[in-house]
Amino acid sequence: MKVYVIGGKAKTGKNTFGEYLREELKKYGYKPCILHITEPLYSYARNYFDWNGNENDKPREFLQKMGIEIIRDKMDKKDFLLNRLFEDIEILSNFFDTFIIVDARLVREFEIIKDKYDDVVTIKINRKLDHSVLSIDEQNHITELEVDLYKDYDYIIENHAIEDLEKASIEIIRNEEDGE
Repeated sequence: MKVYVIGGKAKTGKNTFGEYLREELKKYGYKPCILHITEPLYSYARNYFDWNGNENDKPREFLQKMGIEIIRDKMDKKDFLLNRLFEDIEILSNFFDTFIIVDARLVREFEIIKDKYDDVVTIKINRKLDHSVLSIDEQNHITELEVDLYKDYDYIIENHAIEDLEKASIEIIRNEEDGE
């Protein structure tokens, strides 16, 4: 089983790149599945806090507060989201052979996933962004800052245009298939 872990700040193209990666993997005969570390947080937002699921209305402040301030810090469940992810992978590995995690943000997430699985590829996406889409507090949150502290990425993609993401997905899968 191979696991691709994609990291990057808000609005860098992580989900879009994950979709391109999934489609490219299918061409090579793989059965890929896209996962989000933060899926439980999204579930809480949808089911209990009236979020409609629209990406444009994403409750970023809620997601950051629930994931870090409440679950990790207040409740001292620092691996809660990773443990849920690992359970999902265990169950879904009965149907899929490759997993694409599209929302890694913290150094701990990259390190623990690499420790857990034998075949992990880490990818960071960079993109110049008009930061006005995030509040100052959201920009300065650990989930926006710590992704730059991880230094062991296998690939770093500069996203200047959507074509960059598609091209990178093709190149990465080709490199991985060639064993480079």
